[in-house]
Amino acid sequence: MESFSLILAIVVVTALAFDFTNGFHDTANAMATTISTGALKPKVAVAMSATLNLVGAFLSVEVANTISKGLVDETGIRPEVIFAALVGAILWNLLTWLVGLPSSSSHALMGGLIGAAVASAGVGAVHGDVLVTKVLLPAVAAPIVAGVAAMLASRLTYTLGREADGRAAEKGYRAGQIASAGLVSLAHGTNDAQKTMGIITLALIAGGSLAPGSNPPVWVVLSAGLAIALGTYLGGWRIIRTMGKGLTDLQPQQGFAAQTSAATVILASSHLGFSLSTTHSVSGAVMGAGLGRKGGVVRWSTATRMFVAWGLTLPAAALVGALAEWVCGFGDWGTALVAVFLVASSFAIWRISRREVVDHTNVIAGDEPESEPAGVVTTAIAAVTPPPAGVGEELTATVAAPAAASGTKAPSAATPV
Repeated sequence: MESFSLILAIVVVTALAFDFTNGFHDTANAMATTISTGALKPKVAVAMSATLNLVGAFLSVEVANTISKGLVDETGIRPEVIFAALVGAILWNLLTWLVGLPSSSSHALMGGLIGAAVASAGVGAVHGDVLVTKVLLPAVAAPIVAGVAAMLASRLTYTLGREADGRAAEKGYRAGQIASAGLVSLAHGTNDAQKTMGIITLALIAGGSLAPGSNPPVWVVLSAGLAIALGTYLGGWRIIRTMGKGLTDLQPQQGFAAQTSAATVILASSHLGFSLSTTHSVSGAVMGAGLGRKGGVVRWSTATRMFVAWGLTLPAAALVGALAEWVCGFGDWGTALVAVFLVASSFAIWRISRREVVDHTNVIAGDEPESEPAGVVTTAIAAVTPPPAGVGEELTATVAAPAAASGTKAPSAATPV
């Protein structure tokens, strides 16, 4: 290792802070449905997820290489650029966590890096083909593929389990859901921890501590895995509430189908080196599973807010990253100012979150989400459906008595027919 400057140390610490926020921001991806269906208790669920996130961090470095070698031109990137990118990503993670919206930590990181790189070296510093093929296209395809797969899997499980004993089948699906949640956690560690590995490796290359084209060192892999595991254990309870109850109400069969479908998509993308958003995949799978049960619904008001957050993630993080890089360009005092702003903003967001505490004690028992307004078809069916007849009772109806003729007093009550 040739050198390890102060700014490089700041970048590494900031990257691990981002990894920590990634962990608690994305805990819901693996454990929200497991907690909401009662398959696991909240604290047990996040402990299991944290452990498997750590294990998953050691399974692959393909996604890390996509970030450190492919997205931006590593030869023209300074450590300050990466620091600015992380500022944009962390602030977006904290803001969406505060309002309980599951957005993509991956795209926040990508957006911050793109904005900072463009502000520093121009548009040519970003490899557009990699951005399109390995970031944008997977972002669109992942929730669709996972959603369709989860919807079909849910319908299949209900069809195959139609003749099964209800209590035994539910117990089996809960066990399957725990296994599939573990698989999602493993996939999350494999995919998301690598993004921090990639950004630290890029910083080390930019700072002259690693040769261009190097793979992440072992200490980078270990520290990234530990940071995301710690964040996962603390639990992003606000987003868990949204994913577990805000989008749809899931039964164990649906939870199993959703998590299995999402894990398959995430692991396949990690193998191919796609910087996939686990949030997009899991959210799409949850909505697909919600539609897979007869009578199941998706709360589209919540889904719409989530879609808007997804669309804003890249540009919002890019804008903050670009502004941070512009301030860092004034020298050491500019970098210090950005660091102070990041710490102060993070503390302010945390203080606001204390006004309404959401933790493992009330993540499911909190206020239930508002139900979707009834549609035209539902309203029409309800209007024409006759009331059920009581057992042993004669079905009767009452109509208002006709208006009294002139000089005759109208009866005060309805006349039975």
